[in-house]
Amino acid sequence: MELTTLTRYPVKSMLGQQVERIAVGATGLESDRWRALLDPTTGYVCTAKHPRLWRRLLQYSAAVQDDRVVVTTPGGETIDAEDPRLVETLSADLGRAVEIHAQRPAGSSVERPDPEEVLAQGVEAEIEAPTLEISQGTEGDTFVDHSPIHLITTATLDHLGVEALRYRPNLVIAGGTPFEENSWLGRELHVGEVVLRPTLPTPRCSVPTLEHGDLGREPRAITPLMRENRVEVPGFGVLPCAGAYAEVVRGGTIARGDSVTLV
Repeated sequence: MELTTLTRYPVKSMLGQQVERIAVGATGLESDRWRALLDPTTGYVCTAKHPRLWRRLLQYSAAVQDDRVVVTTPGGETIDAEDPRLVETLSADLGRAVEIHAQRPAGSSVERPDPEEVLAQGVEAEIEAPTLEISQGTEGDTFVDHSPIHLITTATLDHLGVEALRYRPNLVIAGGTPFEENSWLGRELHVGEVVLRPTLPTPRCSVPTLEHGDLGREPRAITPLMRENRVEVPGFGVLPCAGAYAEVVRGGTIARGDSVTLV
């Protein structure tokens, strides 16, 4: 297999930045999920998993430039993450006060409505939003959903007929068979000089169905998973999944085009 795409997401729930080469450590790709917005009223991390409140974040993009996070607004303005204007701009656009954080508070959680309910009732519906603690499978204080790395294969993407962008993976790996990632748990995945260990199938929320920049909504991003790939996610139940989370066994540098071997 081969690593075809490398993407980091410096700000949680914003569009990310593709790179050719990147360092990988215990907390994942360098500068990935490095910042997040928090709702000071509830204390929850702001994520498009709760589309009624936060889907607008997917119209923003974030990148790292000279060790700084910069955010590009839907109107094309670029603002440094440390600039107070960013919080002002986001709060006004989202219609709710937000704060930007560089370190994940202990026990940080997100609100995650059932994606099937969102599809059935619409993104504006007031749907029950159970909370989920993030980063349970990683050390450090970044804002990853579970384990430090998120990956998916081109076989799964091609089978679904949906753009990789919608699933927000760090690594897209060419090869395999549809949903083969389910069987990789506990094995070692050698990516160039880095060794990963898949930990969980990736449960899918509403995010892949939402607008991502210029891409419109796409219910097909999760509806086939509800029929074809409901699997047991240890600790979370039987859920529609695509891709896998992974922990870092051995860090190093990876690059697009690196060979990928399952051991």
